Amino acid sequence: MNVAGLFQGFVVLLWIVVIGVIILVVARAWRGQPIRNSMIVVLVPLLLAVAVTSASAGLVFIQPEERGVVISAVSPTGYRFPALTPGLHWVIPFAENVITYPISRQTYTMSTSASEGQIQGDDSIAARTLDGQEIFVDASVIFTINPTRVIDVHIAWQNRYGPDLVRAQARGIVRDIVSQYRVDEVVSTKRFDMAQQVHDKMSEKLDENGLTLVDFVLRNITFSPEYAASVEQKQIAEQQAQQAKFVVEQRKQEAEQARQVAQGKADAAVIAAKGEAQARIVQADAEKQALDLISQALQDKPELLTYQYISKLAPNVQAMFLPSGSPFIFPLPTAAPLEATATPFPIPVPTTVPTVAP
Repeated sequence: MNVAGLFQGFVVLLWIVVIGVIILVVARAWRGQPIRNSMIVVLVPLLLAVAVTSASAGLVFIQPEERGVVISAVSPTGYRFPALTPGLHWVIPFAENVITYPISRQTYTMSTSASEGQIQGDDSIAARTLDGQEIFVDASVIFTINPTRVIDVHIAWQNRYGPDLVRAQARGIVRDIVSQYRVDEVVSTKRFDMAQQVHDKMSEKLDENGLTLVDFVLRNITFSPEYAASVEQKQIAEQQAQQAKFVVEQRKQEAEQARQVAQGKADAAVIAAKGEAQARIVQADAEKQALDLISQALQDKPELLTYQYISKLAPNVQAMFLPSGSPFIFPLPTAAPLEATATPFPIPVPTTVPTVAP
């Protein structure tokens, strides 16, 4: 509860009562009906209001997130040390007054967007890189006032520490750090290193002035329209090169696949040819063995050749003509058997009967 605020409210109410009493006394006197001891009736509330007002002017309540700097007209230094901590305090009325400073976290933003930063309009940090490219940096500085150095902040900066200290230091340090990197490094590989360097420098500078850096946030980096257009064209060219590379790689894969298929077919043809050749070799060996066996059988029994010759004739042939000069005609195996009493005898071949050439 803010006791000082309650006292101030009571003082206002008391002064209203005093004014009301004075109006009542004057009105009664105007109508010829004066109030007995009217002077005392007026003076008592008036003196009470002055006393309470003086007491209220000396009461100061400091919130938990604040510290108070006492500006004293009776102190040789012009201020009272140390700063007031949270709670109810008493100062000399009308000779001392208290200026409060927040010790909670504060954020100072510099942005291209007009509605985001403390300053209306484009307040981004314009900086040039090592290779001469201009970039625009959006950043936020999160900081607090060191509670033990509130008086130093008041003496050096008063309430101007935001724009005059935090903003000025941030813009100068960012420009110095950015100038050490190329533009491609700022937006890619060295972005976090750059932000860390800015953080360290800012922390050092703010600490010298009674502030504590909580964090430096590198929000965004933009380019000039000309450089942005060149970057876009470069990205398009890189994408086209990647696409062409992908097409070439795809063609290589298709060619390799076709080569492997052709190699597979060639290997299959070689294997098939080898198998066929092997089969022919096996078949030739088998035929050779069969011919050897037939040759051996014919050597042992030559009449088998005649038997085979006869058995291969057409089934409807009942007689066979022998070569010219042969005096015999043999019946076929399918002919009716000769009678047991019949004996073969040579039959002369008529000269008029034609012979069949072998």
